[in-house]
Amino acid sequence: MVFAGIYPLDQSQHVNLRSAIEKLCLNDSAVTVAPDTSPALGQGWRLGFLGLLHLEVFWQRLHQEHGTESILTAPSVTYKLKLKPTKQNVKDGTDVVYVNNPAPSVTYKLKLKPTKQNVKDGTDVVYVNNPAHFPSHIAIEESFEPIVTGTIITPDDYLGAIMSLCMDRRGIQTNAVNIDNNRVMLQYELPLCEIVVDFHDALKTISSGYASFDYENAGFKSSALVKLCILLNGVAVDELSSIVHITRAQTIGKRMCLRLKDIIPRQLVQIAIQAEVNGKIVGRETLKAYRKDVTAKLYGGDVTRRMKLLAQQAEGKKKMRLVANISLPRETFIEVLKK
Repeated sequence: MVFAGIYPLDQSQHVNLRSAIEKLCLNDSAVTVAPDTSPALGQGWRLGFLGLLHLEVFWQRLHQEHGTESILTAPSVTYKLKLKPTKQNVKDGTDVVYVNNPAPSVTYKLKLKPTKQNVKDGTDVVYVNNPAHFPSHIAIEESFEPIVTGTIITPDDYLGAIMSLCMDRRGIQTNAVNIDNNRVMLQYELPLCEIVVDFHDALKTISSGYASFDYENAGFKSSALVKLCILLNGVAVDELSSIVHITRAQTIGKRMCLRLKDIIPRQLVQIAIQAEVNGKIVGRETLKAYRKDVTAKLYGGDVTRRMKLLAQQAEGKKKMRLVANISLPRETFIEVLKK
């Protein structure tokens, strides 16, 4: 139900980490392991777990029992996508097209290969747990996200704050029962992606530790999902992309841009940090460039001399921006991607 990427802190530790994961998987058959590659973090693995607690226990065992140093990315869930048909021209069956152009006098019959990715369970249906494999919004007919039935038992004093928290996480209340004079049991339908990261911590904080939370799988539900891309000077960085609900895209995009502005080191050129959804910019921050004081040698005179020097510097920066590649250090990706 929950997926996360695990990468060695240093690629020289790749063999040790692989050996440790293989040993732990021998007595834990519920963990799914698939090799994964990140341009920022190097060779690693995409691991699937039964839940957030399962993930935490597995990661702690890697450190305590095997002494490995690894990077755990923020957990994600599996989304179900129904794709639009990709046939062209005249069809007479699945994945079969007739083409009579560019030779108008002859008609050819072609059988196409399936265009599905990841795990398939039917025609034009794919499962995606990695934002890098999320298809274009033009090719998606309908998207589904996993839903859980959450049960919360809390004292009456914290009822209002907990209901506000669940509504903020797109929860739908299905039941409320008074257990006794002081406690209430609430049941909510919650998206799994909203509770896998920090929902439990937020619940314990607002209830002073008295509320309890449990959930079980409730299948998939239709939802408006989009891919949130991060652009640096117009170039998309796939490692920083994520799958979010369309109502949360702007909020998450602005928050991500602010965080990147604090993390990315300043460079010789100005960096435009943008959050994009379906070709539309939903958030932007600008990281100013290092700038030499070219007017320091001036001791007076006409102001046009000062304006000329500043114009020459601006022109030089513009040329530099056209040829410069934004190079992010590995530590930047670690700070953003780690859980």
